[in-house]
Amino acid sequence: MMGFTEAPKEKTNSPSSEEVWVVDFFDDFETFDTNNWQDQRIWVNNEKQCYVPDGKYGTREVSDGTLKLRLINIGEKIECDNFDKHGNQQANTKYVAGRICSKNRQEFVKGRWTARLRLHTQGEPSMFPAWWILGAYNNEPPIEREDQDICWPLTGSGEIDIFEHHGDGQDNQFTAGAIMSLGECDQGDWWSARTGIDATLEEWHEYSVEWEGSDLVYRVDGVEVYRNEGLGDNYPEPMFAILNFAKITDSPMEGEWVMEVDWVKHEYRKSLDK
Repeated sequence: MMGFTEAPKEKTNSPSSEEVWVVDFFDDFETFDTNNWQDQRIWVNNEKQCYVPDGKYGTREVSDGTLKLRLINIGEKIECDNFDKHGNQQANTKYVAGRICSKNRQEFVKGRWTARLRLHTQGEPSMFPAWWILGAYNNEPPIEREDQDICWPLTGSGEIDIFEHHGDGQDNQFTAGAIMSLGECDQGDWWSARTGIDATLEEWHEYSVEWEGSDLVYRVDGVEVYRNEGLGDNYPEPMFAILNFAKITDSPMEGEWVMEVDWVKHEYRKSLDK
């Protein structure tokens, strides 16, 4: 099962036959490679879980050639040391989760980002797993360079969501699209440039975004499912990848939720010299 919310469009700015895709980053999760990833412990979006480091409680595991990111109810509240960028601390919580990013590790300008992933459970209230990219000058931790001082979602800290599953009321559906900056710190338009897309989320799929001319093109298993026309030029900065599993409402959950990732890659177009 996979349905599309709108038909793919023929474009005149597609790459010519004189260009090829070249892979400049590929991680197939045989190990957790710290040259590619680091834990990202931050409180955002009024989320209800605590991101913990080093796979504590089983929140991040690499085994059998895949990455498993889990959101787990550990049964009792713990003090959470996650802070937002304004210095506010997350409340005590019994929910813990994994979140990793390639910030300060693997960052690229435009091209194409793809991840092959699946959910072990989907459609549960409060569920919010995501695969997305963010501008490398973002002022949220981890901060390792002086130029990481730009507030989301201004240019330099722009956001593109490749896969987000909002479990509340969305069975076998994810959303994708750009978040448009409104020109001020912390002021973004979340919904005007995104859409819902049907897919069998418990099966393996490749979810990607690529820059095609001035457009952002979203694909599932290589098939175009959505396009942000003219918005690609809003993201000239290098961008890094994020994979995380969040809990976004107070709906109760027991046990664990899992997002499993087979691989992540970035590619760029290279012209062939005649």
